[in-house]
This record gives sequence, structure tokens and C-alpha cells, in this order.
Amino acid sequence: MQEENNFRGNSLSGRDKAHLWHPLTQHKLSPDLLAIVKAKGAILYDEGGKEYIDGIASWYTSMYGHCHPYIIDKITLQMQQLDHVIFSGFTHEPAVKLSEALIRILPGNQQKLFFSDNGSTATEVGIKMALQYHYNRGNDRKVMLAFEEGFHGDTFGAMSVSGLSVYNGAFEDHFIEVTRIPVPTGKNNEDVIKSLKDKIAGSNIAGFIYEPLVQGAAAMKMHDPAGLDEILKLCKENEILCIADEVMTGFGKTGKNFASEYIPTKPDIICLSKALTAGVLPMAVTSCTQEIYDAFYSDDISKGLFHGHTYTANPLACTAALSGIELLISEEIQQDVQRVMNLQATFLKKLKGHQKVKNLRQLGVILAFELDVHMERYGNMRDRLFKFFMERGVFLRPLGNTIYILPPFVITNDQLAKIHDSIEEALQEF
Repeated sequence: MQEENNFRGNSLSGRDKAHLWHPLTQHKLSPDLLAIVKAKGAILYDEGGKEYIDGIASWYTSMYGHCHPYIIDKITLQMQQLDHVIFSGFTHEPAVKLSEALIRILPGNQQKLFFSDNGSTATEVGIKMALQYHYNRGNDRKVMLAFEEGFHGDTFGAMSVSGLSVYNGAFEDHFIEVTRIPVPTGKNNEDVIKSLKDKIAGSNIAGFIYEPLVQGAAAMKMHDPAGLDEILKLCKENEILCIADEVMTGFGKTGKNFASEYIPTKPDIICLSKALTAGVLPMAVTSCTQEIYDAFYSDDISKGLFHGHTYTANPLACTAALSGIELLISEEIQQDVQRVMNLQATFLKKLKGHQKVKNLRQLGVILAFELDVHMERYGNMRDRLFKFFMERGVFLRPLGNTIYILPPFVITNDQLAKIHDSIEEALQEF
């Protein structure tokens, strides 16, 4: 009994260590985890009462701020009406209304939506759609095409097409076959197209999966819209389905609803999650064209897409997503997007030419650069930077020596200014 009382008296972060295994964490090297007890707007609160400005919208999800009252009120009402029902053989209004709202803002060639649970499953479904599309049509196409350094998730299909082996090394012997090309930078576009033509010749490539314009896990690496458009055109000429992984880029972060809107050639399949539900509940959507759907529409039951999740199209998650879209297209949020973009652009100009800054880049509200210092002087640069920012009440999650900001649209001018100030302090410190 005394032991139980002692356990209850421990801090939340202390109690966590007894049973919890966290994502992307080597616990022997990262023994201490911060307990967050409350969040509102762009602010996180820890169990000691300290505040942190959420400079990455909690992995690019809470773009309208944490605990937005409009979303919370809508979910509360829905919870009293229908909490959950199986989506195989049933449907419900939140899913139907969400489908109508999504189709209105997605690129015009998208017609059908398939629900799942998270970013990895969204891309997993997209990969399966591409492979089975060709299988159903009697085409011998079993290879996927992807960018070098892409990241598409942690399930097996998603890992297969991801190019970051630090995440996937133990599993590579089990992957589907993938061929890779470098991202187009503007300077190398001709070489990329030549390489792609060589890979396509005599190949059996079923689909090309790509993060449009920004590779998130590759340290916000950005690429050339014109070059990507040439790749997509070539793929379509050769009946290679184009799968846009907009899990990170979707819902306003790039300055448009979807990064694919910057590119004339539209994808056949689009993968969505993260900000889809405004960071409130887990859910994902994989959309596709009518032509892809028609390849599965058959009297032969085996041609159906037999993929399903228990919480597919959960009514509460659908309600959160619908509420988020209503906020996204509102004049107020659109003004916020433009305001944050302008503030980021002003900060970018301030950093231009700084001797410790290289590869400055911005798209929409996303700003990133590399800290150009001698890494060996500072050991684990990512951990040093993370600690430096957190001590100043700023939550940024550097990727190696890459510092990036991807703030909620509702962040205040003062809050964003504090993030910018802390980065300038870091440039003086390191």
C-alpha cells in the first residue's frame, strides 16, 4: 500500500517510465520526457506550470491552435448523437458531409475517398491502390517509384517507399521493390528526367509516390515545382499512377490548401492526415480519381480493395475534420495564413547573408535553414538546439542541424517574434 502511495505521489513524467515506450525514442539516450498537462492556442503547459510556444503545431497537426472552441463544441454535440459505428455496411452524416467538403477543396480530378487512421495508413492505402489497380487490369507492374530521402510512414509499404534507412534498416529485407530518383532542384531537372526515362524503359513501375515540394522528415528539403511537373507528366505518359503524399503539406501550410495546387499536373491519388482533423483525433483519407475507383468496381469480389480499420470514418474524427475545413476556408484563418507567411518572409530576409545560416528556404508558413557550424564542437547538435529552445519556452524540433518553424496559423505576432528571437540567440550561442 505504501509503495502504491509513493507511486501515486510521483510526477507524471516519473510515472511514465514504468510502462510507456515512446515513438522515435531511444530511451537509454533520452531518459527524461516532459509531461504536458494542458494546451490552448499555440501554448503548451507542462506539469510544473511552464509555458512553451508550439512552433511546429505538434508535428504539423494543430494548425488552428490547440483546443479550438469551435472544433471542441462540434465534437461535443456529435458525441451525444453518434460516437462510433462500423463503416463496412453502414454510413453516417459526418462522413458524408466531410466527403462533400473535401471534394470541394481537393484538386478537381479527385472523386473518391477511402478512410483510414493515420499518415502511414494513408500512404499504405495509396500504394495498395496503385499496385492493385494494375493487377486488376492484368498489368504486370509490381515496382514503386519514389524520391531519394522521402519519408512516407512506418507501416511496411510506407517504409518500403521511404528513403531514410535510419528508420527502416532492420526491415529492408522484407520490403516491396522500389526504384528511386533524386528530387528536382531546378539545376538538375534535365538529369532527373533522363534518369527517370532510363528507369521507366522496360520496367514494371506501378506508381510514383512523392511529397509535393517539401520533404518533411528530410529536414524540410524543398524542390522545384516545374521539375516535379515534368516528372508527373512523364509518369502519366507511361501509365504510372502519381501518389501525392500530402500528409504533412496538406491544409494550408504551403500557402495553398494543398501543395499539389502549385503543380499543373495533378496526382491520381492523394494521401491526407495530420492537420486533416486539426490535431484533435486520429484519422486519414486517401483520395483518388474515378478511373482508379472504376478499376476496383466489379462483379468479381476479389477485385475490391480489401483494406479496413476498426475506427474507419469515426464520426467524431469526421466531425473534427469537417470543423477544421470550415475554419481553413474562413476569411479569418486565411488572413492568419497570410499574416504568418509575411512574418516568416520578413524573418527570412533578416537571416539572409548571416554567416552561420545556409540554404534558407520558405514555402507558405514553413521556414527552414541549416545552422552552418562545426558540428564536432557541439556533439549532438539536435539535442543541444532542442534544449536551448525549450529553456526559452519555445518548442522547436530541429532535424540534425536544420532549424525549421511550422507554426499554428493562429500564433500571435508576439509569440512568433519570440520564436524568431530565440533562433537569433541560438545563432549567437553556437
